[in-house]
Amino acid sequence: MAALNDSTTTISDLKARVLAFVRERDWEQFHTPKNLSMALAAETGELMEHFLWATPAESQVIANEPAKRAKIADELADVVIYALEFANITGLDVAAAIEAKMAANAKKYPVEKSRGRSDKYTEL
Repeated sequence: MAALNDSTTTISDLKARVLAFVRERDWEQFHTPKNLSMALAAETGELMEHFLWATPAESQVIANEPAKRAKIADELADVVIYALEFANITGLDVAAAIEAKMAANAKKYPVEKSRGRSDKYTEL
């Protein structure tokens, strides 16, 4: 099997691989929106744990340390896998959802007001 990479792998390819993995194990019975959203939150917490108590600068260093980077990549993969399986189970189109959200964010965060600022849109 060829190695996957961001340049050549589509979201559809990833969703299909995740779904095949789940179906081979008969796990769809457990993959409800509730359970998958909770699993996604748990895995996000595990990703965050790598940076707990680190300063922003320290978090950059941690993310680039080879031994920790592999563990961080594993946690990121878990987050994305659960997100893709959530999309599979609910029938959501990830690309369409991202496009719609980016359009909404562009309205909430116009460049002329938000460039270089981290304020919430209600504070711009």
